[in-house]
Amino acid sequence: MAAHRKSTRFRFESLALPVIQAPMAGGPSTPRLAAAVSGAGGLGFVAAGYKTAAAMRAEIESVRSQTDKPFGVNLFVPQASVISPASLQQYADSLAPDAERFGVSLGEPRHDDDDWDQKLEALLDLAPAVVSFTFDIPETSVVEALQHRGMYVIATVTDREEALQALAAGADALCVQGPEAGGHRGTFKPDAPAPLVPLHGILGGLSDLEVPLIAAGGIASSEHTRAALAVGAVAVQAGTAFLRADEAGTKPTHRAALSASDHFTTTAVTRAFSGRNARGLYNGFMRRHDGDAPYGYPEIHHLTTPLRAAAAAAGEPEWLNLWAGINYRDTREGSAVSILESLAP
Repeated sequence: MAAHRKSTRFRFESLALPVIQAPMAGGPSTPRLAAAVSGAGGLGFVAAGYKTAAAMRAEIESVRSQTDKPFGVNLFVPQASVISPASLQQYADSLAPDAERFGVSLGEPRHDDDDWDQKLEALLDLAPAVVSFTFDIPETSVVEALQHRGMYVIATVTDREEALQALAAGADALCVQGPEAGGHRGTFKPDAPAPLVPLHGILGGLSDLEVPLIAAGGIASSEHTRAALAVGAVAVQAGTAFLRADEAGTKPTHRAALSASDHFTTTAVTRAFSGRNARGLYNGFMRRHDGDAPYGYPEIHHLTTPLRAAAAAAGEPEWLNLWAGINYRDTREGSAVSILESLAP
């Protein structure tokens, strides 16, 4: 085990700017982006979702080679399957014409744990300053083990019930995700509909909890940051705002779509790409498949992976998961530092 046990754990007061770069799995989050944000006074994040433990380890070491500032690592918490074989087959049949169009075979709709145990072992070895969890909260023994190694543990929650579960497990802070957020909903229930209560309403409902609250969802300007801090957040987490950063690994087709406001005019929540609710630019794939897509993560994520990869390679945004929050029109190109500064309160 690595021998760099920390004497003090992370504190939000140590940040020069109360802005967290959201972990965006699937490519946008890179070690370079995390290092740039942390180095400039925010808190950068490595997105471990969809990666092997070895790949996560390499990214942590890469960030450390670029900055000595604190940064975080986000893990997806595995859950039991919620989809039937019949529903999977029915959806695969529905996707067949799309796969044929791009000349690819659909992926194997398998259920897996995202290399969970190996990732926890790597975290206990490397001990980054902050660890956050999405889709659930691990058992108390896991949280305590991470904290014992000096890590600060954040749980992503979308309502009060999840917040209380996270606190019962020992989380140090809560990342409160509103329905305005781009990408996957962090709800513990994989087949739960998106809530109607906006971010500020959820924050207000948690104001009695004696725990730091991070506001996530629709944060794309300094005004958004100030508003969230005014209703009790200690910091904000922004993802969509960093999609067009020079250091981000966002696919070129996705980058172009974010600035094509004449073509993509709104966002919507869909489960058609992954089997879990996620917000993105409303496009042709969503129009075709929102009606027949079942809940079933990660099986449907794996099923559509080759199709999405082919669409990205062909520069076809109508078939790609263009994750984006409601304020995507406020995004800007430029360095991560300039974007971070534009989010400062």
